[in-house]
Amino acid sequence: MGKYFLKLPKMGESVAEATLITWLKEVGDIIDADESIVEIATDKVDSDVPSEFSGKLIEKRFNIDDTIKVGEVIAVIESDDVKNENITEDLVETKTIVESSIVHETSNLFDKAESVINSIPTEIKRFYSPLVKSIAKKENLSNEELENIFGTGKDKRVTKKDILKYLNSKNPFISEPISDSKKSYTEDVGSTGQLIEMSRMGKLIANHMVESKKTSAHVQSFVEVDVTNLWEWREKIKKSFFNQTQEKLTFTPLFILAVIKALRDFPILNSSLQGESIFQKRNINIGMATSLSDGNLIVPVIKNADHLNLIGLTKAVNDLSYRARNNQLLPEDVQDGTYTVTNVGNFGSIMGTPIINQPQVGILAIGVIRKMPSVIETSKGDYIGIRKKLILSHSYDHRIINGAVGGQFAKNIANYLEQWDLNFSF
Repeated sequence: MGKYFLKLPKMGESVAEATLITWLKEVGDIIDADESIVEIATDKVDSDVPSEFSGKLIEKRFNIDDTIKVGEVIAVIESDDVKNENITEDLVETKTIVESSIVHETSNLFDKAESVINSIPTEIKRFYSPLVKSIAKKENLSNEELENIFGTGKDKRVTKKDILKYLNSKNPFISEPISDSKKSYTEDVGSTGQLIEMSRMGKLIANHMVESKKTSAHVQSFVEVDVTNLWEWREKIKKSFFNQTQEKLTFTPLFILAVIKALRDFPILNSSLQGESIFQKRNINIGMATSLSDGNLIVPVIKNADHLNLIGLTKAVNDLSYRARNNQLLPEDVQDGTYTVTNVGNFGSIMGTPIINQPQVGILAIGVIRKMPSVIETSKGDYIGIRKKLILSHSYDHRIINGAVGGQFAKNIANYLEQWDLNFSF
């Protein structure tokens, strides 16, 4: 019998650490191979970390809300499938010790969560996180009510969204009381207002955005695009497209198709900066910024997007969008993006100046499509017509992308959209 040291796995080139949300197992519990031990969260996605071997959990190395570096040992599992001479603690921890020395602080929430857990009767059949139990206790939900809530999490676990949705169905005027696992409710500060603590994901995103502004020299180029032909083509074929593919054709895959073509024209935009060298990437992996119901943002990635036709892109966009909004993304779904697209027009914005998603060097914001009066040039002269137009906003890293290249890249995207073939066959 040996020991298996469960480490925090690598979760993408820009992700170096994660926060421990919940322990799914306790010391002494028997673990099956591929069974999840702990829930962790990054600024991109929440996920579970499973054990590769069956055995017994004998040690926890971190508490709730601790920050864990990639490669650090989260837990120790005693297993008959592991031989000590093959897997040792010295072996798995050497890299981590060399890289950094971390002091782990234990949050006061751990003690609070334990008291909440102990106050819930043990006859509850399903697993519930400390956060869900805390809400249930605060809202005086009975065990029977808790058991009857439909869970959308892994293995049908009840998530925060599930219990809040249930509470909303009971009282439509109830607002979401939870900001994150450290603070359950907003705090009144008298007649002057409220203090609302940022959610865990909100804090991570905020830090990621600030670091991006500190890292990259942001500059923008803007291009107006006439998408009348594109609009008319989509209107003409969207029913037949759905009948053939069972997929709804939105504008997003059409925009991404144009972005892919422009990235082939300007491969420098499909790069990252490593020290004083430019790493130009062969694969085109398009990140598509997706807004969630709680106001946060996540960026799932279409891998090898340049190898997909329009039908393939549409399936990928719809699948990732659905799973993002239903909290079903996997860690690999938000990794390895090389260029990002965000459709700010979905919210009525004419244009935006997006922040670069590190370590990428560019991001495109697509504004709302509007009917606009426009001068139309013909062989018989100019006249005014009604056209459908939008504005593209291209943010890029001026350390390696100059204004000419950044502007031409956006213009090429515009050209591909404006010159859309009305006879294009999907």
